Amino acid sequence: MCNFFAHQPQRNYESQTRSLRIGGHCTSIRLEMAFWDTLEEIAAKESMSVGKFLTTLYNEVLDHHGEVNNFASLLRCSCLIYRSKSMVTVPEFKATVTPILDAAE
Repeated sequence: MCNFFAHQPQRNYESQTRSLRIGGHCTSIRLEMAFWDTLEEIAAKESMSVGKFLTTLYNEVLDHHGEVNNFASLLRCSCLIYRSKSMVTVPEFKATVTPILDAAE
């Protein structure tokens, strides 16, 4: 199982810092490239730039919660949610999963 994770391209977990303006304030966000790629995909599906998407998301979280704690973590979790909703079965990973038997069986 570790080979599945260990053999991913190093680019996926290289981090990149990007600067943007949210609510009139300049800030920077550091994420791994796999997350930036996912955010670019989400933004494109919403017909927005990444900056516009991040600003919209930030404002929606602010409206809902009254504050935005750890925006970078929120972005990572958002990417995980997005990927889980559009999950594709990876044959070599699925083959290594041992089924769990139900006690009733």
